[in-house]
Parts: sequence; C-alpha cells; structure tokens
Amino acid sequence: MEEGEERVYVVPLRKAKRVPRRKRAPRAVRELRSFLQRHTKTDTIIIDKSLNERLWSRGVQKPLPRVRVKATKRVEDGEEFVVAELVD
Repeated sequence: MEEGEERVYVVPLRKAKRVPRRKRAPRAVRELRSFLQRHTKTDTIIIDKSLNERLWSRGVQKPLPRVRVKATKRVEDGEEFVVAELVD
C-alpha cells in the first residue's frame, strides 16, 4: 500500500468466538489490527472511534462476525501508519 491510498476490506472476526466470552471483544480488536497489519504491511494501526464503538456495540461477549473497514495509509514525521475507519 502506498501513501494516501485507500482500500476497503471486509475483515472476518470469527476467531474471536474461540476465546472465553469475557475476552471476545478485545480479541476482535486484536484480530482487526492483525488483519490490517498483514494486508497493509504496516505495524502501526490507528482505529477510528466510530469503528471501535461498532466493535463493542454488542458488548464484550458477542462481537460482530465481520466488519467493513476503510484503511488509509498516511505518513507524518517519517512515521508510516494506517487509519482504519468504519464504512457505512
């Protein structure tokens, strides 16, 4: 992914169902970060507030099975990072 490029991904979060119920939403957030790191080849992922609220919208025990995300790669002060936003 190059600087300024935007991509839309459908991120599967089903693996979060394999952990104990009280750890599922935090695991879904980690799965999202892992997916974006793998597909954008960037270590730093910033999750937008609206996306985080959507991941937690059904509580800690029942996270979403998948989520549509818009990933935008940016560079500031020589640091590369990806901003993940919710797609409506």
